[in-house]
Amino acid sequence: VPGHFEWLNIFVSLFLCRPADFNYNTDGYEGDGAEDRKSQDGSETMPFIDESPTMSPQLCVRPDGEAVSPTPPEGLLPGGDIEKGLEMKKLVLSGFMASEEIYINQLEALLLPMRPLKATATTSKPVLTMEQIETIFYKIQDIYEIHKEFYDALFPNIQQWDDKVTVGHLFQKLASQLGVYKAFVDNYKVALETVEKCSQANSQFQKISEVLSLTSTSLTLTLVLHDLLKHTPKEHPDFALLQDALRISQNFLSSINEEIDPRRTAVTTPKGEARQLVKDGFLVELSEGSRKLRHVFLFTDLLLCAKMKKTAVGRNQQYECKWYIPLADLTFQTLDDSDSCPHVQTLPEHEIEEMKIKISVIKSEIQKEKKAQKGQSRIVDRLRKKMNEQESCLLLHSPTIPFRIHSKHGKSYLFLLSSDYERSEWRESIQKLQKKDLQSCVLSTLELQVLTSSCFKLRTVHNIPVTSNKDDEESPGLYGFLHVIVHSATGFKESANLYCTLEVDSFGYFVSKAKTRVFRDTTEPHWNEEFEIELEGSQCLRILCYEKCYDKSKLNKDDNEIVDKIMGKGQVQLDPQTVQSKNWHVDVIEMNGIKVEFSMKFTSRDLSLKRTPSKKQSGVFGVKISVVTKRERSKVPYIVRQCIEEVEKRGIEEVGIYRISGVATDIQALKAAFDTNTKDILVMLSDMDINAIAGTLKLYFRELPEPLLTDRLYPAFMEGIALSDPAAKENCMMHLLRSLPDPNLITFLTLLEHLKRVAEKEPVNKMSLHNLATVFGPTLLRPSESESSKPHITLASDIWSHDVMAQVQVLLYYLQHPPISFAELKRNTLYFSTDV
Repeated sequence: VPGHFEWLNIFVSLFLCRPADFNYNTDGYEGDGAEDRKSQDGSETMPFIDESPTMSPQLCVRPDGEAVSPTPPEGLLPGGDIEKGLEMKKLVLSGFMASEEIYINQLEALLLPMRPLKATATTSKPVLTMEQIETIFYKIQDIYEIHKEFYDALFPNIQQWDDKVTVGHLFQKLASQLGVYKAFVDNYKVALETVEKCSQANSQFQKISEVLSLTSTSLTLTLVLHDLLKHTPKEHPDFALLQDALRISQNFLSSINEEIDPRRTAVTTPKGEARQLVKDGFLVELSEGSRKLRHVFLFTDLLLCAKMKKTAVGRNQQYECKWYIPLADLTFQTLDDSDSCPHVQTLPEHEIEEMKIKISVIKSEIQKEKKAQKGQSRIVDRLRKKMNEQESCLLLHSPTIPFRIHSKHGKSYLFLLSSDYERSEWRESIQKLQKKDLQSCVLSTLELQVLTSSCFKLRTVHNIPVTSNKDDEESPGLYGFLHVIVHSATGFKESANLYCTLEVDSFGYFVSKAKTRVFRDTTEPHWNEEFEIELEGSQCLRILCYEKCYDKSKLNKDDNEIVDKIMGKGQVQLDPQTVQSKNWHVDVIEMNGIKVEFSMKFTSRDLSLKRTPSKKQSGVFGVKISVVTKRERSKVPYIVRQCIEEVEKRGIEEVGIYRISGVATDIQALKAAFDTNTKDILVMLSDMDINAIAGTLKLYFRELPEPLLTDRLYPAFMEGIALSDPAAKENCMMHLLRSLPDPNLITFLTLLEHLKRVAEKEPVNKMSLHNLATVFGPTLLRPSESESSKPHITLASDIWSHDVMAQVQVLLYYLQHPPISFAELKRNTLYFSTDV
């Protein structure tokens, strides 16, 4: 670790593995050292950290794994001089207090730069972002407060020492708070990477980080507890409490050790090598027709699928093995013609959307609760529990990409993944291991039990990937629009037909958002295509590079699609500080020897929500729809009619039509053509990529100076969709349509029928009514700036959580409604008032 990271590195050693610098050993006793202790499953509980050096007594362990009191050496307690023993106990405590004082001072020194860094984070020229500060100084404040409280409580006891003084409860409390170190260790790698990244990017921070090194003078807690027990009579009230503190601290040390060096608990392979964990993660398995969340472990010679056992409160969690396949027997072959792919259960789109709505609403409630009540834990905990249930359900039901594992002995297993990226990662990891000389194996019941038990200690992914499991829910990701230009790629050895796809994370899983055109027969594709990708709390961008396959004989029976070959893949974190600048940020992703160059910049949701009227009223974009239709002497704007006609002609079966982003430069070219009424519009439309035409139509509605369904009626639409009585809702929603100006109403009904026709092709284009409502709802209803800046909206996340979801529901209501006739609506106007 470089010198200016030493201050971070120090925490790993504190209470974990460094021997004491401060010598408190007053009696010169040398024990026999600790024997290797075994748990019930045969795995080591304390593999390599030596927290019981020669001066400490041996800790005995019962067969049930519970620690019992250390055996005092002959000549000491019991039967020795109790007063002398208690005096020795005081000396041990005094030594520990001296080291604690130094440690607290070191923590204070670390916290000194944190406060000014936080102060600058809210200024126009921050040294670090608040997120970076929280990552680098993660849990240091908590560690400081724990030790300061312990020191302040212990100090007066030593000052007024006698044989009745008890300190065991203080050590017991300190040991019970060691979990904060676990959180620190889990964050340690990310903290180091953040320090390095910030030091390189900011010379100001580099100077700060270089003076933050310190030296460990802390004593290990386990060491101290051993010696305190040596000098504490069994009948003393402290004895049982110190013994409990020792048990807690050793369990904690054991869990840390096994994560630092998992090989110590690994079982040997048939060839006598150490079986190591290579990769693990949560996957959805399709088992007996239903979806099951599994924790899958890839070892050097086998793949093991496990589920978490239900255990009593307070008991250690355990895994149960569902099945395993030796890698020597594993293949990815597709189904034979005689086999049939099992039906994949999918939730209706509206149920998936409802989960997202609930999650977004709960997130907003948590944020408000934290601000209003200063985070009353009971209410926040209850909300987080509700959010965890919704997110877990979404995680279980959202994946649809099949990943089939097949054993040579005839058994097949099917996982469902949310992204081709994950499928590729698992496949590549397995294939890399299969290149070695592997032997098939059959595990005995005991070997399987030992291996499955070790999974809990070996795992690298501890929690299912949902927001509610994170401590940093204050960092919800980015909401708004990410502009990405995919420039070019190099490093291909042979000419191929190449394209890229872009994915971003949303609600815990990844979604494909854009796709470049196929660059044919080349080793150096130059796409230079710009995309506008909407982000829903996203933190990561992925780029996948594919070779297009046109050979229909290579149809994959798992998903009835031709599988294009992934040439490379990579991802970048969406750092708000980097992407939120007004300038483009150029970057390169390296993937399997291939380099893809791209640029990106981000527009936050509050900026992207603005509707800006056009200064030139001669065009169509940013001009009132009534002005355009009057000028054209039409009922529906020409741009709307032409885009709809082109999409229905050649894009209605396009996968992800209206969801996949079109190339931004193509969209801008079409926008300019429609604005200037170029004669070549029809030729341009016939030549243009269909996603660009779909994007142009969306852009037209998004840039209207007021929404198609008008600012005036917006509050009534929000109230109408919230009505629970079906008859009342029907009357209200139809009445609102009648209240629209004629150009708005006719255009809306025209678009409505078009979107219904698109949804009829859902089996092919994967676009349901719900998908289309999600795409178009906010575009058709979002109020103009004067409306959206009213005081009832407090946060950008509120806009997303409540208003946007309601906008989707309004459009969905009309999409699911039987055909609506303009003439019929107007005929009924005679019976209703048009005042809203």
